[in-house]
Amino acid sequence: MKQRWFTLPAAALAALALAGCSGTPTSPAQGTTSAPAPAVPAAPAGPSATTWGLDPAGAAGRIQAAGLPVLTAEGTAEHFHAHLDVVVHGKPVTVPGGIGVTVGPDGQPDGISSLHTHDTSGIIHIEAPTAGQRYTLGQFLEEWGMLGGTGCFGPECSSEAGKWTVYVNGKAKTWGLTEVVLAAHDEIALVYGNEAAMIQPKYAFPPGL
Repeated sequence: MKQRWFTLPAAALAALALAGCSGTPTSPAQGTTSAPAPAVPAAPAGPSATTWGLDPAGAAGRIQAAGLPVLTAEGTAEHFHAHLDVVVHGKPVTVPGGIGVTVGPDGQPDGISSLHTHDTSGIIHIEAPTAGQRYTLGQFLEEWGMLGGTGCFGPECSSEAGKWTVYVNGKAKTWGLTEVVLAAHDEIALVYGNEAAMIQPKYAFPPGL
């Protein structure tokens, strides 16, 4: 199987995405009543699918908070891949490239975790310098910056953990979501809300992964 290693700084990841009028109010005329304001539909509760971007700043701290070291190159002792889908209120959330990658003042990658992404495919790369270590969904969310201290997920971190479901290879898991262990070619779907979502039991990994 052909393997493509990521070495810093010789090989660089793709550039990381950084990510009305008013007038003077007047009082209604005496004996009249103002028309009620039109009802505005309430926004769905929970995290917003438009604010799941990656902030490169603080990447080293997030990697360390996940219990992982910042490396100068991808490890070669362990190499496998899993895939993550995130669905919020029935809509997919893009998993950013560059999770688990630190960026220097020049904007170029200068460090990497054993647990990282190269692009927005949702493929999680596990490339470690030692074999046999356990990697979890919680560690990945920590590196992304989407894991709160109270067990909630997402940028707002105001959701109830009980509203989240994780599917691993098509099978639902509603407890210990952050403890899901990543394994080779796992298809993991992190789903929020009651809206129907298509959950695939497998992901078609590209040849060589």
